Amino acid sequence: MIVLRQPPDAPHLHSTNASVTEDVTPAYHTRMDHMGKQVQELHERHLRVESLLALSEKLQAEFKERLQSGSQCMLPSHNYTLPNGKEHGTCLALEVGGSTLRVALIDLNGRASTQPLRIRRIVASNIDNRVRDLRGLAFFDWIAAKIREMLSGDREARLRTQSSEPLPMGIAWAFPIDQTSIRSGNIISMGKGFHCSTFKGSDLGDLITEACQRLNLNIRLDAIVNDSSAVVLSRAYVDPSTRLAVILGTGLNAAVHLPVRCLDESKFGARRFPSTAKINHVLVNTELSMFGKDALPTTPWDEDLNARHILPDYQPLEYLLAGKYMGEIVRLVLVEATETCGLFNGKLPPDLSVPFSLETRILAAIEADFFPHLTLARFLREEWTLPGQPTPAEIRFIRQVVLAVSRRSQAYFTAAIHALSNLLHDMDDSLLWNGLDHISIGCDGSVINKYPGYMQKCQLLLDEMVRIDGTGQKRVVLESAGESPVLGAGVAVAMANSVA
Repeated sequence: MIVLRQPPDAPHLHSTNASVTEDVTPAYHTRMDHMGKQVQELHERHLRVESLLALSEKLQAEFKERLQSGSQCMLPSHNYTLPNGKEHGTCLALEVGGSTLRVALIDLNGRASTQPLRIRRIVASNIDNRVRDLRGLAFFDWIAAKIREMLSGDREARLRTQSSEPLPMGIAWAFPIDQTSIRSGNIISMGKGFHCSTFKGSDLGDLITEACQRLNLNIRLDAIVNDSSAVVLSRAYVDPSTRLAVILGTGLNAAVHLPVRCLDESKFGARRFPSTAKINHVLVNTELSMFGKDALPTTPWDEDLNARHILPDYQPLEYLLAGKYMGEIVRLVLVEATETCGLFNGKLPPDLSVPFSLETRILAAIEADFFPHLTLARFLREEWTLPGQPTPAEIRFIRQVVLAVSRRSQAYFTAAIHALSNLLHDMDDSLLWNGLDHISIGCDGSVINKYPGYMQKCQLLLDEMVRIDGTGQKRVVLESAGESPVLGAGVAVAMANSVA
């Protein structure tokens, strides 16, 4: 076996007698060029279309296996139908994520309207460490206070909460929950530093409702949905070709609308298995991030990241392509290049010494290289507090690393989408006669929607994979779906109340 690199704690690739001078020498440029080619080769060696199709087949097999067993992936929701686009009404919608709370007032005007879904008013609040540290009922009281704050800016909604008829509300909840009905579910965990996780096993619906009652808010919780399922609902409301949705930002997840018969009865837990005579389909939370452990090729830097992670092997696909981990993989490469190739004159910037400190926005800036006033070198000097500007050779190396990591992210993401769409075609015969010539996938999240060229490159690659695989499936179209979780929570409310 040829060893292409040494781990950070191994002897340097150069002689132990070599000294790092103040000015980077051509020898270090050579080492940097060599390592850049290694990084690119290791990240891109499996990105040919044929290799990605083989990866897609492995993922499909894993999907089908998890539809029959397991309690962590392929989880059926309490949403059995998709919206018909005729639902109308006004409701309160919440999106509770790991870093942001969004509270919005949503108007549903019907698919035929020029504005089918309208956010009348929305307030976004950061969930920082101060909020995560809230204990007891304080976190839910904080949410209720934010609801009151949002409603205070809308006279009609404020009056509605003071009337005898409660204002209906839906929640897109981004944390694990054992859902017992469309309106209720027991909190499994929250993690990510939240101290309110002491309410494990408590009903989320009761906690939110009681917090609102303490502030005299006349609100009725009518729907709880997973965030990726909410994206499906919001996109399907305006586009009937939607059957899938994906969230790709800091993390990764997807939801898909599948025939009930595809899932084993055990997947429905304590609730009764739906009668297929009455219910044909169910919206499934895939927990896509957890797939691919035995199918995904990795690099030594991926293995470093996984070994140091608090949950190694828990979300293998997410660790290779989501925003949080793209930056960390690049950081690990830069750490090694500093130690072995003289990057930054052999002195690691303090800003890069902290795990997970390299943000996706910086990767995006490096890849796009768009600066009306600042050069990329000056930008990096300011971001990383460098003593001097990076040399042209260092800039080339850093961009080469970023491009390699982002290209692999796009390729593996596309392979996962191809696998999910092929699964849908294999499982759902109704797609053959529904009169639509394509399937739409709602896409939400900062990486898929904001990283330079990400969605466009994935679409081109997806088209190529569909063309070559020979299955004859319909075209799969990626559609941007901004604010979809909060909109989907509103659609879920209207569906729960059968507003038409």
